[in-house]
Formats: sequence, C-alpha cells, structure tokens
Amino acid sequence: MSTALRDAAIMLLAGIGIPILAVLNSQLGARIGAPVAAAVTLFLVALAVAVATLLLTGQAHGFARMAGQPWYLFMGGLFVAFYVLSVTWVAPRFGVGNAVFCVLLGQMFAAALIDHFGLFGAQVYPITLSRALGIGTMMAGLALIRLG
Repeated sequence: MSTALRDAAIMLLAGIGIPILAVLNSQLGARIGAPVAAAVTLFLVALAVAVATLLLTGQAHGFARMAGQPWYLFMGGLFVAFYVLSVTWVAPRFGVGNAVFCVLLGQMFAAALIDHFGLFGAQVYPITLSRALGIGTMMAGLALIRLG
C-alpha cells in the first residue's frame, strides 16, 4: 500500500470517528446532566491513549524541544477543546448530523484558506478555479445530504 493511500485511509477513519465521538460524548453528557464533565472524561481517556502511544513509539524526547516552538502552535489544544465542548453541549439539542454538517462546512472553508495562504507554516496549495469548484461542489453535496 502506498504512503498516500495509507494516509488517506487513516484520515478517512479519523473522519468516521468525528460523528461517532460527537454522538457518544453528547449522549454521555446528556445522560449525566453535565456536558463539561463528559468532555473532561473524554480528554482523560484521550490523554491516557496519547501517553501510552508516546511511550510505545519512544517519542518522549520531543518534549525537550517544546520550549523553543512558536506560541501559536499550541493553540491546537484550544481548538480541540472548543470542538469537544461545543459538540457535547450542542449536539443533543441541535442533532449530531446538523452539528457535524456545520463542522464539515467550517473545515472545508478553513482548510481552503490555510492551504491557499500557507497559514501556520502549511504547504501552499493555491485556490485555483478547479479547486474552488471542487470545494463548492463538496459544500453543495453536504448541504444536499442535510436537506435530503
């Protein structure tokens, strides 16, 4: 299997996991009557898995270089916390499908801008006419899925 195919498969699985995460954590939050407690529990489980993976892969040496990194690279934690807290809070009222639909639209928009401008050190992939049409088609497809 090529590296690109393997990477695409991994990201497809990650994408499958997003709505599953949303429904599981939103249900946990609704059942216990405390969405924030459900989010904290999710992060504790995720931390345990990440620490185990860190130890199994022998990458703990990376902590030694953390201090010299730009501050904005640490904002990812804020975004993942916002995502988990918001989906845990909103999905039970708004619906998992509606919540994930809005997340996907936001991802498409943000990814296109990040690629186009090479934000945060990302590789530049300019928004060409064909890319814009592709992104627009994906957004229209998402809308059709939600309306259908």
